[in-house]
Amino acid sequence: MSKIVATAAIRGAHKIVGECESFLDRAIREKGKEAKVEFPETAYFLPMIYALLGEEVKQVGDMGPILQYTKGLLHEVPSDAVWLPYLGHTLDAGIATLFAEEMIMALRYLYGTEPQKDCNGFFTDTIMRTLGIQLVDGRMPGFAAILGAAPDSKTAVKIVRELQKRSILIFAGSSTNGTSIIDQLIAENVQMGWEPYVVPYGRDTVSAIYPLDWAVRSALTFGGLRKGQARECLMYCKDRVFAFGLALGELDDLKYATGAGAINMGFPIIADTEIPEIRPTGITTYEHLVKELDYDKIVPTCIQIRGVKVKVQEIDIPVPYSAAFEGEVVRKESMRVQMGQKYSKAVEYLRMRDLDDVVDGQVDVVGPDIDAAEAGGAMPLAILVDVAGRKMQKDFEPILERRFHSYINMAMGVQHIGQRNICWYRVGTETFEKGFRLKDFGRILHYKLHEECGKIVDKVAVKVFTKLEDVDRVLGDAAVAFRERDARVEGMTDESVGNFYTCTLCQSFAPNHLCIISPERLGLCGAYNWLDGKASFEINPRGHNQPVPKGETMDAAKGIFTGVNEAVKLHSHGHLEQFTIYSLMDTPMTSCGCFEAIMAIIPEANGVMVVNREYPDMTPVGMKFTTLAGAVGGGQQTPGFLGIGRLYITSRKFISAEGGMKRIVWMPKMLKEDVRARFEKRAQEEGIPDLLDKIADESVGSTTEEILPFLQKVGHPALSLPALM
Repeated sequence: MSKIVATAAIRGAHKIVGECESFLDRAIREKGKEAKVEFPETAYFLPMIYALLGEEVKQVGDMGPILQYTKGLLHEVPSDAVWLPYLGHTLDAGIATLFAEEMIMALRYLYGTEPQKDCNGFFTDTIMRTLGIQLVDGRMPGFAAILGAAPDSKTAVKIVRELQKRSILIFAGSSTNGTSIIDQLIAENVQMGWEPYVVPYGRDTVSAIYPLDWAVRSALTFGGLRKGQARECLMYCKDRVFAFGLALGELDDLKYATGAGAINMGFPIIADTEIPEIRPTGITTYEHLVKELDYDKIVPTCIQIRGVKVKVQEIDIPVPYSAAFEGEVVRKESMRVQMGQKYSKAVEYLRMRDLDDVVDGQVDVVGPDIDAAEAGGAMPLAILVDVAGRKMQKDFEPILERRFHSYINMAMGVQHIGQRNICWYRVGTETFEKGFRLKDFGRILHYKLHEECGKIVDKVAVKVFTKLEDVDRVLGDAAVAFRERDARVEGMTDESVGNFYTCTLCQSFAPNHLCIISPERLGLCGAYNWLDGKASFEINPRGHNQPVPKGETMDAAKGIFTGVNEAVKLHSHGHLEQFTIYSLMDTPMTSCGCFEAIMAIIPEANGVMVVNREYPDMTPVGMKFTTLAGAVGGGQQTPGFLGIGRLYITSRKFISAEGGMKRIVWMPKMLKEDVRARFEKRAQEEGIPDLLDKIADESVGSTTEEILPFLQKVGHPALSLPALM
């Protein structure tokens, strides 16, 4: 091992631990030992310390013992006469650095100096869970933490675009000689944020603890690991969190020390300068510290060293294409043209046809193209996609059509919102100037439907209409089809099918978790329903969605089936013996970490509450969403607590074993409004049309003492149901 690296890392660790000690002494003098310290919206306190040491740092005074432990990890800086053939002292210095950095950043939050200007700061648990599906389904195959600055802003953009093309989530920050890559990207008008996969964390190296905190929380959030399981958390990061550090510009002692901390977690460091390399493997999967001076090769080198499995999308369109552009916003001032919403009529419609009626690859534009529209104006649009295939089924039409949203959005500079006849398209000026035209919509849909759905789709043809009379005609045909689809899906029940489906998509992060998806119970992420499972199995018979014959009914009320239990035992690797499909209290389903909402029992009210992940405040069970999620996630089976998809709230099978929707006694206002239309329809069916108004929310209170008088006053039905416990 290079002595230069060891010396720099240990020296950097001493420096940052010293800074931490000084800052802590100041905080004790000025704020007092009882002053509260915390990062926003997390159940994991100071996550690195919580995960590796098992300590819950809540007050300034709690940091004293942690600091003493951290100082004990430091070794003397090697003298010229000492040779260190191993990584031990350097790795200790790295962990000490991470602990010190985390305490410094928490103290900055106490003093109100975080987040920094134009930066995200600490990444919340809510964001991690919101991105859960992208983390597990391969759309986001890895993470890059960039520290420093490129030689110039053009090179910075080039590196970021190459990472985006590979759908790598980029954490950008730190600086080199006073320049941060954040400011280089701002100068080039690169859109930053979670949606385009470019997240600025801070302009100093100390703030690089934020991406590492993000990583270690994956082990706690999705992996079901507990505080203090240091080795297990580090191994989880190495084996399941495909992150790496990209150091741009000269490396100082603090960057070496922070890099040593990252290496402890299995994350290699790739630099663009002449540094001593650490090529032997052991802590990381492959090499630990590597240099790559050629900016044309630096991103592929990062991918290779970390072992990230990526696939670059090469579609015949004039702009880059990847999942990193899926959430990109095309603002009005940078827009060339838009279609739909309140600005013009628009519709997208996929229909199944006979094989002889479809010419594969045919893409026609009927009417004026984007060039004819006034710059910044609007035009009508109808996209009609004809698909044919020997395994294609009518039920798959809406499933394939729903994929248009992500397919279209992955083109750089194109924004897509909504579906059916409420879709909304925007094309940016830069994208238009690069040559993007309406035919490219067809090229995207043809390529992606074949790539992802080739097992059921043999032919794809696309017609794009922009004349108003043609758009009206397609709208009329589509409206009839949409009504027929809705009636077909709404009529499906669990009793009307012979198979349910597994969903093991999240096992890449939560190894023992699985969902059982039925017509009346979608996956807890909210993204997969029974028809999705059916189509997915047809597309990939060896994939994450496998049919589950229900078998013998052991308990119809609770939803216990022999076939489901067999599938649960098999796919949880023997970790679980049984699921009840319709019960909250008796061996309920497990939860991974990317659920849309959490249901929890409120014994005093003889009912349950449902809280969505976007709600940040206290709930009547005495926990915020983030704390609840830490107790529920990771593939655990927790009677009385359950992660769910929000549409399940209005299912006829919603905890039907315990009385269904009549048990809901508290929901946040935002969730009530989100489900109102469907909820009121279901409540009408149940004979309690005013149920939603009888459910308490935060305006009533966030404690059981506050909501009970309200529930009694309005005569909530849960109060007269049999006792839950």
